[in-house]
Amino acid sequence: MSVLEFHRTAVVSTYDMRKVELTPLEQRKLTFDTHALVKELENSGFEKSQAEIIVTALVTLTTANMDIVYRDMVTTSHQEIALQQIMAHLDSIRKDMKMKNELEQIKSRLMEESQKIRADAKLDINLERSRVTDMNADIDRSTMETTKKIDIEVASLRTLLESLKLETIRYLAASVFSCLAIALAFYRLWK
Repeated sequence: MSVLEFHRTAVVSTYDMRKVELTPLEQRKLTFDTHALVKELENSGFEKSQAEIIVTALVTLTTANMDIVYRDMVTTSHQEIALQQIMAHLDSIRKDMKMKNELEQIKSRLMEESQKIRADAKLDINLERSRVTDMNADIDRSTMETTKKIDIEVASLRTLLESLKLETIRYLAASVFSCLAIALAFYRLWK
């Protein structure tokens, strides 16, 4: 196991962050001169191999610590990139909210228009219904007037027919009596 495996942190993903490594591992510089440290350890009584192992361990520890520091550290470039990512995400949220608001406005306008069309259609239907009812009432009224006129005409024609019948019977009776009187008069004259 290496020292790097001991220092693991959980990656927290927020928004649409992408991992941007600004300082590659090769370009990170150590803060001390390793060759000078090996020489100083040799001067202090360590053998060359022991001094190199100690310096290698120090380099490994320093590199691991620097990795941890770089991983946890936020540079200005990282901040700017994160800010740009957050702003882009906020812009997309704003666009979505704007589209949602526009969609709600269109939906409310459509609802208002459909209610207006329904109200207009109901009004038109009610107007047509009342117009048809008025027409039926006018037709019924004119039919009743025509029926009354026909009844009056029939009654007057019956009255006229009855009076003509009576007159015809009177003339017929008068003609029959006249013929009988003339026949009696001839009978008496010849007798």
